[in-house]
Amino acid sequence: MDSTLRILDAASKSYPSGSKEESTIQLAAISLLYLRRTRNLDDFLKYYQEFSDPAFSVPIAKTFSTQEEADGWLASGAASDGDLVRIKDQGFQVIQLPNGMKFLRTPLPEELGPPVSK
Repeated sequence: MDSTLRILDAASKSYPSGSKEESTIQLAAISLLYLRRTRNLDDFLKYYQEFSDPAFSVPIAKTFSTQEEADGWLASGAASDGDLVRIKDQGFQVIQLPNGMKFLRTPLPEELGPPVSK
């Protein structure tokens, strides 16, 4: 954990302060610190191991061939906060906002490729 946080800190310094890249790296570091603070780090590490396993698959709630189909499903009220969907071979997560549900671009594992081993 400490090594990962040091690497994230060093990586964030490669970008201008306030840039979206620096903010994203800082968010990743804060997320790890939150997991440690809330004593959920073991659960996260278990999930990470499962995610890294080639046999692991992320459950997809629905698959749509068009954005229009997906938008219709979202508007129908059938979606739940946190649902992961595939729209035209891209991943999105349903998120509940104060003004209704929206899709948040969330790459699927197959979009990211295999984990890089060092």
